[in-house]
Amino acid sequence: MCTVCGCGEAETRIEGHEHPHDHDHPHDHDHAHEHDHAHDRTHAHGHDHHHHPRDDSHTHDYGQGPARAHSPGMSQARMVQIEEDILGKNNQYAAANRRWLGERGILALNLVSSPGSGKTTLLARTINALKGDLKLSVIEGDQQTANDAQRIRESGVNALQINTGKGCHLDAHMVGHALETLAPDEGGVLFIENVGNLVCPAAFDLGEAHKVVVLSVTEGEDKPIKYPDMFHASELMLLNKVDLLPYLQFDVDRCVEYARRVNPGIKVLQLSATSGEGMEAWYRWIRVTQELATIGR
Repeated sequence: MCTVCGCGEAETRIEGHEHPHDHDHPHDHDHAHEHDHAHDRTHAHGHDHHHHPRDDSHTHDYGQGPARAHSPGMSQARMVQIEEDILGKNNQYAAANRRWLGERGILALNLVSSPGSGKTTLLARTINALKGDLKLSVIEGDQQTANDAQRIRESGVNALQINTGKGCHLDAHMVGHALETLAPDEGGVLFIENVGNLVCPAAFDLGEAHKVVVLSVTEGEDKPIKYPDMFHASELMLLNKVDLLPYLQFDVDRCVEYARRVNPGIKVLQLSATSGEGMEAWYRWIRVTQELATIGR
């Protein structure tokens, strides 16, 4: 169970691996054993179902306890323990991925967003613009289908699909296995397109150098304060679909202010993956960041 959102974990499949992703795999990551996705099945129901936390505006707020979440029949202390166990193990895998990538001078970018933000369109256009200059590869994360990875491969770049089943995010262990199969080029750029979700991917380090959050102007300018963990964890926000601004009531300045309220250091680029507006600034950011990763080997 993912204690960040309460979703169920399911069998994960990675292209090139015919086995379920539920065993130790011999690679050079320090993966001693699998995630302990423990379930608390006691369900003692030792709480009052009619006692909901409220505030003065008649809002039921289940994010005020130590776990900052709620799961029926499970105490806050148990939820905190499970989350710490899962994230602690994930962080070990992430550290191993980061070492592996760093030794090879590979810049890994974790692209996160809501579904429908234009993330895959942005990635496809980016690949077409940069594939002549940089060595690129892609890990695609979705609950089902290999549609996005196939779309990326059609652009001539090596891509691998991870299907998470009922899982709502990629984790570092999945990415570690994907790195073995994908074998990205040394000194290149690895794009990891995470599952469309602004909640759980914020908590799971994959070993990337940077999280890049993509926000579409069709989503509303208050997304950064509705989902603060994601924007706090990201170094760069790409405000996408700005070509639609004349047709929308979207306050760009307020959106940027909200993002910097939760993360004062976040960088913001405004662009359109459809029209191409602002894309050169994004390409420039990738090139400069990749050069720094290569120098740091």
